[in-house]
Amino acid sequence: MRQVEFGILGPVEVRVDGLLLPVDGAKQRTVLAALLLSGGRVVSDDRLSELLWGRNPPVTMTAQLYTHISRLRKRCAPWLQLARRGPGYAMDHSGARFDWEEFQRLAEQGRGELADGRYADAAERLHSALALWRGPALSDVTGFLEETELPRLEEARISAVEHRLEAELALGRHARSVPELTRLVAEHPLREGLRGQLMTALYRCDRRADALAVYERGGGCCATSSGWTPARGCATSTTVCCAAICPAPPPRSRSGCGCTRRGGRVFPGPSRWPGTSGTV
Repeated sequence: MRQVEFGILGPVEVRVDGLLLPVDGAKQRTVLAALLLSGGRVVSDDRLSELLWGRNPPVTMTAQLYTHISRLRKRCAPWLQLARRGPGYAMDHSGARFDWEEFQRLAEQGRGELADGRYADAAERLHSALALWRGPALSDVTGFLEETELPRLEEARISAVEHRLEAELALGRHARSVPELTRLVAEHPLREGLRGQLMTALYRCDRRADALAVYERGGGCCATSSGWTPARGCATSTTVCCAAICPAPPPRSRSGCGCTRRGGRVFPGPSRWPGTSGTV
């Protein structure tokens, strides 16, 4: 039995037994990606038209859409099960490997292992999930599809990165996490979770001044959307702020990872880091 693979976590592609099948043109790739992302549901002609041409479709929209569908069938037959249903099209890719679905499955398993305190398993599982990304997702489709779907794909990716880093910090891998977290905070300055993780990693590396600098660059003593409440007075005193967010190192847990245990829960570092939930 041949192995069929569909990929959207990077350029849109179809592989059969490892061989890449050509899917020519951004519009054909857009139709394929839209049908894959629909999860087997019918995608109407109007919806496909909007993803292909925006709000100004050509007069020959129906004929052009049929041409794209027909070419996809010819290119990918018999591995692409594409059917006309009512006012649109649906695709059955059961039995094929779809990188987005595999990513979601692995990321969900990793989150569960993280919640259960199985940090090594979680780190490995989330690393495998993120390794499925070959570059920016949907990198060769129309801008209309990219604008619609890319935000949720990218949010899922960066969330998986945060969860993997939580596992890495819980395992005591603070020093090796600092370079990656520094880059991520620069790329996503408004994500409090990443900033809090960077502060935790720096703190665990005895770099309290650097942790404080990261804190101040992120807005310093401000209550965040995560519900974190700063210590009183830290808005007016760097010394007080430093004391509030850089307490003495907590006692090490039995696992030796440098975590603090309170009430059966594991804390990777200072409990007042902005953007952190406290648990890993």
